[in-house]
Amino acid sequence: MGMFQSVLGLFALVLLCWLLSENRKAARLRPVLTGLALQFAVALVLFKLPACRQAFLWLNRAVAAVEEATRSGTSFVFGYLGGGPLPFTESYPGSAFVLAFQAIPLVLVVSALSSLLFYWRVLPLVVRGFSWVLEKSMRIGGALGLSVAANVFVGMVEAPLIIKPYLGRMTRSELFTCMTSGMATIAGTVFILYAGILRQTIPDALGHLLAASVISAPAAILVSQLMIPETEDISLGRVDPPRTAMSSMDAVAQGTADGIGLYLNILAMLVVLIALVALGNSLLGLLPDLGGAPLSLQRLAGWILAPLAWLLGVPWGEAHTAGTLLGVKVVLNELLAFIDLAALPPGALSERSRLILTYAMCGFANFGSLGIMIGGMRALVPERAREVAALGPRTILSGFLASCMTGAVVGVIL
Repeated sequence: MGMFQSVLGLFALVLLCWLLSENRKAARLRPVLTGLALQFAVALVLFKLPACRQAFLWLNRAVAAVEEATRSGTSFVFGYLGGGPLPFTESYPGSAFVLAFQAIPLVLVVSALSSLLFYWRVLPLVVRGFSWVLEKSMRIGGALGLSVAANVFVGMVEAPLIIKPYLGRMTRSELFTCMTSGMATIAGTVFILYAGILRQTIPDALGHLLAASVISAPAAILVSQLMIPETEDISLGRVDPPRTAMSSMDAVAQGTADGIGLYLNILAMLVVLIALVALGNSLLGLLPDLGGAPLSLQRLAGWILAPLAWLLGVPWGEAHTAGTLLGVKVVLNELLAFIDLAALPPGALSERSRLILTYAMCGFANFGSLGIMIGGMRALVPERAREVAALGPRTILSGFLASCMTGAVVGVIL
């Protein structure tokens, strides 16, 4: 029965994406079939061939090395707020994690590295390679393909930062796909944090989180191509952007300067959008309590998302609990949703349901991330700021549907 639910859920999710499309007539079948085939292929490889998962873990270690290097800088500048030794004991796992001083400064280092690699002509070569592979398979260009692939390991702003010189030339559909892939996956900055939270609940949590991020990459392309189909010529990435830096050190300096503006934009938008969600909850709190507890956006989302949880493969008796977790993930963030999942009593969800939810919640699609996305992308391509702001809210939905599709795929093969 569970597998049937998940298969039905996949069809329902694809149909919903098509119904939400801004141009249904332009939607093509090829990205759907190719995207589903890639998801199942990746899922089967990662589930059935541990050696392949190990290869991805090696790649993740490379990202972890960059993160560790960044932490060296943040620890020196910000002390324990930036990840240095704590002068006190954590009250619970993750309580000492400070987003502004530990995770987001990674954009500064990635910005500098990206600028340096463009100066050395390394990234343009990689873009051309992705262009050839993805043009043949999913009909997307190399610059977009590199950003989607990078999102498996880095955040929603660091990935497009790698292809910054190409962003201004992307089509509207490509820009939406780039943003959706950031919402549908998580970054290496939080893999270890989330794995530590889920360690007692999900065996091999780090491997599952990494697998979820990999499987969600083709799902993001599928969903975004249905919601905003491509009607223009794709950006193949065959034209190398001109080098503005005079030397390697100059490239690092330029990249760092660009990263500072990006960092401040992200922080500002994050504060504002989280505050707006809190304000919405305060207004709902003025209404009479329901079920012995005040109304909130996440509770409402939980009731709405219970049928979706069932479609992913969760038994109906567990669907409300699962829907509430999905609601927390969308309205607040996946960190709090994973903490709630780990805190559930043993009988609240079956092992299969916990695994499906781990995959379905493994994405950045939430209102807080919208602040990071809009703030970061507006800083990267200021000439398309209005377009980014208009597409931003839709990426919460597209990214969430993509990660839910990953949960349904896992539900089919379990």
